[in-house]
Amino acid sequence: MEKRGKFTVSLVIPAKNEEGGIASLIEMSKGFADEVIIIDGHSSDKTAEAAIKSGAKVFLDNKRGKGDAYKVGIQKASGDIIVFMDADGSHDPKQIPALIEPLVNGDADFVIGSRHKGGSDEWCGDLDNYVRNIGCDFLTLVINYRWKANLTECLNGFRAIKRNAALKLDLRADDFDIEQHMIVQCLRKGFKVTEVAAHEYNRKWGVSKLPTYHKAYLFFWRLFLDLF
Repeated sequence: MEKRGKFTVSLVIPAKNEEGGIASLIEMSKGFADEVIIIDGHSSDKTAEAAIKSGAKVFLDNKRGKGDAYKVGIQKASGDIIVFMDADGSHDPKQIPALIEPLVNGDADFVIGSRHKGGSDEWCGDLDNYVRNIGCDFLTLVINYRWKANLTECLNGFRAIKRNAALKLDLRADDFDIEQHMIVQCLRKGFKVTEVAAHEYNRKWGVSKLPTYHKAYLFFWRLFLDLF
C-alpha cells in the first residue's frame, strides 16, 4: 500500500445483498482510500463477485452481524486510518477527507460523522423515524453523561478511527449495537473522540437490514452491559 500523504487509509464496508450498487460505491471510493475492503455477510446475491471485479478486497464475516464485520475489517485493514461506511449509498465517499481530518491533524483518535450537524434525507415525520431518533438521542445522552462526552449522536455507521487505537479496543458487540459500543470502548480507553458534520442520504439500493422494532432491544441491552 502506498502512502497517501501522511497516512494510508483503509475503507471497510460491511455488505450483505448489496449487488445493486456495491460496484459503483467502490468506484466512487477509490480516490479517497488506499484500499477498499468489503466484509461480505454471506450474501445470497452477487455482492462479493461484483466487489472483487471492481477491485475491492473481499472477506467473509462469521455470520454474526455488523459488529462481527467491523471486527473482521479491523483485523484485515492495513491502513493507518480505518474508515467505516455503509454499503447502501447513504454515505458519500467525497466526505471521507473531512471525516479523517481530525485524525490526520492529531486532534482525535476516533471520529463520528454527525447527521445532527450534517443533516439526513432519511429524517421525516413517520413513526419509524420518530422512534429511531428518540432511541438514538437517549443512548447518546447516557453516553455523554456517563463518560463526560459531548456527542450529538452515536449510531451513524460513517466513522473513522486510527488503526492502532482500533486494535486496542475490546469490542464484544456482534450486531448493530457495535456503533455505540465502539464509542464507549474508545472513551473508556481515554481515546479522543470527536464529530464532524456528515450528510446522510436515502438508501440508494437494496433493503434495510435493521428492523426498527425487532432489534431495538440490542441497543439498550448493550448500553446496560457497557454501564454495568
